[in-house]
Amino acid sequence: MEIERVQEIASLSNLKGTIPSEFIILENEQATTTTIHGAVLEVPVIDLCNPDDQSLVASISEASKSWGIFQVVNHGIPNEHISELQKVGKEFFELPQDEKEVIAKPIGYEGVEGYGTKHQKEVEGKKGWVDHLFHRVWPPSAVNYHYWPKNPPSYRETNEQYTQSLIPVADKLLGLLSRGLGLEDGEVKQGLGCEDMFYMLKINYYPACPCPELDLGLGPHTDMSSITILVPNEVQGLQVFKDDHWYDVAYIPNALIVHIGDQIEILSNGKYKSVYHRTTVNKEKTRMSWPMFLEPPPEFEVGPIPKLITQDNPSKFKTKKYKDFVDCKLNKLPQ
Repeated sequence: MEIERVQEIASLSNLKGTIPSEFIILENEQATTTTIHGAVLEVPVIDLCNPDDQSLVASISEASKSWGIFQVVNHGIPNEHISELQKVGKEFFELPQDEKEVIAKPIGYEGVEGYGTKHQKEVEGKKGWVDHLFHRVWPPSAVNYHYWPKNPPSYRETNEQYTQSLIPVADKLLGLLSRGLGLEDGEVKQGLGCEDMFYMLKINYYPACPCPELDLGLGPHTDMSSITILVPNEVQGLQVFKDDHWYDVAYIPNALIVHIGDQIEILSNGKYKSVYHRTTVNKEKTRMSWPMFLEPPPEFEVGPIPKLITQDNPSKFKTKKYKDFVDCKLNKLPQ
């Protein structure tokens, strides 16, 4: 095995009461010293069934400008689709290690899909306390079932069912974001590749950590995607940076957490803000999350929407292929 998995390290660490030094981050990055305690960040909660369309557009727009993150309720995805998604994901990570390794990222593989551990977004070179699984779920032409678990047996059906429920919600959110910019309903989606957009599912698995004050699950970052639609479990962990402080984000059962990503910030010419966030870990409980990243196709060029560029509001971003943006960001090169 090329990489020792965090899930295995956690089992040994919990017995010893310590964690390996490569996971211990700098003190000025540790959650205990940088989090506003006793305060849960009240990110906007938006009812997608609000019959007042103008109010709904305004709420989404304001949240995307001021916060870069919001939660949606009454989104239309059946609760059982969400609970089944969580169930099969949890069952995969509870399989014997050799079964998970069957769909691990191969040695020398430069793609994203597959089971793995290493992240590009690490704080000062330190490792995050997380294992993960990535695979595309849409469009069908982009799906590689090699990286989908065969166990549990219902994994594929459950994920495809959830994806079919999610697509109309994603379309609605992109339409609302578009109208919030004063554009037609489909213009933001068009600026991301329309029906060719990739839906990339990730499952994050953050095992219980004996020293949660010394490490993070994922270090501070913004998402490279257009938007991220995330299902969390009930264990607190998501934090957002706002007004120069880190705050916990409240857990709302069956709500979806929506992150504005880098591509929407670019398309909007900076009007909408990509949210800066991170993940903490828990001493007693395993945290899991299921983010769905909506990404332009690799060869698709993304830049500020021309209608939003004026003499008073010149372009703030370069137009470039999404794959080139990703390469620059992962390798910490100027955009």
